[in-house]
Amino acid sequence: MHGSKREDDEHSTPEPDPRSKAWPRVLLSLAIFGMLVGLMIGRLTAPDERVLEQVEVVQDGLDLWFNEEPQLHGENVEGTVAVVFQAEGKVARGQLMLQGKPVSWRLQKSDEGLLLTLVAARPLRGEWAGAETAGRWKVQVRLHE
Repeated sequence: MHGSKREDDEHSTPEPDPRSKAWPRVLLSLAIFGMLVGLMIGRLTAPDERVLEQVEVVQDGLDLWFNEEPQLHGENVEGTVAVVFQAEGKVARGQLMLQGKPVSWRLQKSDEGLLLTLVAARPLRGEWAGAETAGRWKVQVRLHE
């Protein structure tokens, strides 16, 4: 029964709850604030992504410039050279000359990172090495028949 009429010396509507409704809001805001601070700290302490910055065609191979040292795995497979870099970068392709004969190269994205493939009309062999130069990382891929 609603109303303010007295029944048995009491009101028919319940008394207001003396407990504050702000406590759940305070806990929720503290949880959200803690999550945001954790995300900011995680973002600041995360390592930088390895990025391919530049590809240079040089005599008998390629020079690839990265912002940091990438992990790489390469193989000579049936006359082609394939090198996988754990890094981000743009897709690219081109040609270079090896002893006066053309060699095609292609840089594409794969599940492991960037895949560099070098192909020619004749069997190729490749060697690769990396070194830090002027604060950047340079991977040299050299070809021979």
